[in-house]
Amino acid sequence: MNDVSVSSPGAVGPRRPGDAALTALGLGAAPLSPADASPHSFPDGGSWRTEVPSVEGPEALGVVLKESARLGVPVHRISQGSGIWMLTDSEITEMVEGCAERDIELCLFTGPRGTWDTGASVRTDSGGAGLRSRGHDALAGCVEDALRATGLGVTCLLVADEGVLWTLHRMREQGLLPAGTTFKVSALIGPVNPASYSVFEQLGADSINIPSDLSLAQFTEIRRVSRAPMDLYIEAPDDLGGYVRMYEAAELVRRGAPIYLKFGLSRTPGIYPYGHQLRDVALNSARERVRRGRLALDLLARHGADGGMSPLGSRLPGRLNRFPLTPKD
Repeated sequence: MNDVSVSSPGAVGPRRPGDAALTALGLGAAPLSPADASPHSFPDGGSWRTEVPSVEGPEALGVVLKESARLGVPVHRISQGSGIWMLTDSEITEMVEGCAERDIELCLFTGPRGTWDTGASVRTDSGGAGLRSRGHDALAGCVEDALRATGLGVTCLLVADEGVLWTLHRMREQGLLPAGTTFKVSALIGPVNPASYSVFEQLGADSINIPSDLSLAQFTEIRRVSRAPMDLYIEAPDDLGGYVRMYEAAELVRRGAPIYLKFGLSRTPGIYPYGHQLRDVALNSARERVRRGRLALDLLARHGADGGMSPLGSRLPGRLNRFPLTPKD
């Protein structure tokens, strides 16, 4: 494994931000234990991959592809948040082809879900059932989205409901969805402890978005029970807390590998569900997300922690633990 570690001054490996100067002032941090490092990696040997989220259609995709080429930002995955049903067949096909040309995985969101529903509880102070899919019809809508998207060549599906995840996993196992389809758990239901993380893996998740406010110790706790890839906003949108963790990127990789570093954007208006009335915001924020990615990669490089990235084009998670299917499955 090509693992990213953080070491004390004089040791071989990435340096901690400001370490030499702080040590000279008597403020140096104690060396972190090598035992804190994740023992896992992607099957290609890499520790981390990159993702640009909230790319809502072909025009925004074009902006991301142009900016990533201009700024030299490697991209493994591009994801969309409004939902498959918000895109026409021709728009999905254009996105599939655009990503295929650059060997980038395209991930589209299944729906409907809480905020695209008639149920009012999600808008109460308690949040009700959250962003999950309510009732049989919502579950059926997610299945319809999955069949439609994979039929058009989409290889990764975003889910925000445990039942939808288990259903799609069973469909994949039965050949109703292509065997190479991967499922990504949304930050909207991201697990916050080792047991819940392990449950999502066993329900069929191939990567799992955890909340951006988990502590470094909690990363290690999760890695003690699961090797399923993590997704993490190193800058989270405001509706997910607006957290910025760029300076921790090396340690997040060291503790969380295998991990997708997501280049989110705080201090920008929400755009879900996207429509042309939000065009300028969507395109400008897509462009800025790529620039934020460049800033994060530059920071990793300055700290000597930019090694261990998966080869571009890598997308599969490796062998993961799953619940056994019932006999009728």
